[in-house]
Amino acid sequence: MGGDITIDGASIPKVEKFKCLESIVQQNGEIDKDINHRIKVGWLKWKHAMGVLCDKRVPVGLKGKVCRTVVRPTIMYGSE
Repeated sequence: MGGDITIDGASIPKVEKFKCLESIVQQNGEIDKDINHRIKVGWLKWKHAMGVLCDKRVPVGLKGKVCRTVVRPTIMYGSE
């Protein structure tokens, strides 16, 4: 299992982690990198949406919709 993988003469490097469908997959099976990545992306989306979420002129219902459609899915699914 520890050998190199070769496809059509090209060697594929062995890595400790990689990104697949917006999730970080680690060789050891842990999920801490994926969770940290999702939290960082969630905060980034929160900062982008703060202009709307913190504006007193924007209705509360619209703020809730923005949070449900932008911030929450980013944290849950890691989409960027």
